[in-house]
Amino acid sequence: MTSSHQHRPNGPATAGDGRPPQYADRVYRSTAGVAGGVLLLVLAGWLGGDAVARGDGRTPWLALAAMLTAVPLLVAFTIRPAVFAGAERIRVRNPFRTVTLPWAGVDRLRASFSTELFAGERKFQLWAIPVSLRARKRAARQTARAQASGSSDPFGSAAARLRPGLRPGQRSQANPDDPIRSWSDQALAELRELADNHPLPEGASRPEPVVRWCYEVIAPAAAGAIVLAVLLAV
Repeated sequence: MTSSHQHRPNGPATAGDGRPPQYADRVYRSTAGVAGGVLLLVLAGWLGGDAVARGDGRTPWLALAAMLTAVPLLVAFTIRPAVFAGAERIRVRNPFRTVTLPWAGVDRLRASFSTELFAGERKFQLWAIPVSLRARKRAARQTARAQASGSSDPFGSAAARLRPGLRPGQRSQANPDDPIRSWSDQALAELRELADNHPLPEGASRPEPVVRWCYEVIAPAAAGAIVLAVLLAV
């Protein structure tokens, strides 16, 4: 299960004013990943705490070093990943780095086995929007059932035609007859639409992505790994 959230909604553009439609800031992240990360952190705390409290000899120190290594990595790969889609730029928060790029610098977005963003010669993965082949097949089956029944609403209710991109099986209110998409495909369609609405002005230089490494995750994990290696070596 995955989710997206919206904050600070902007008003829609006036019809016929020539401006692209306005969007609220959106946050995309994997609910299943966050939930799994929390469970793993609880398990690591329980096992590590028990080893520290009841272990003897080097066991408490080994447990502390292992926890110092594992906890930042668990947070990095499960809770940290998110994609922030604003009105002017996209910010991709991956396990070990954060990439910020104006929409004009986005060449294309692609989803095959993973979701990828291309900016010039550089490619960045969007960890927060995993590609689920199972969800795609489920959405295809729902579309096939809806077409076979001759109904544009597979759930039998107009309430299913909500705003795009929040859950598998939802359709756009503006295009209720569009095929049902999985959450990741719908999220990617929204990001593509935002990028298409902000083309690179003619003659303007291409904006470069700003990459910031997440040292608050890398440093403790590296320190814990070094301490753990030393303890195991002596």
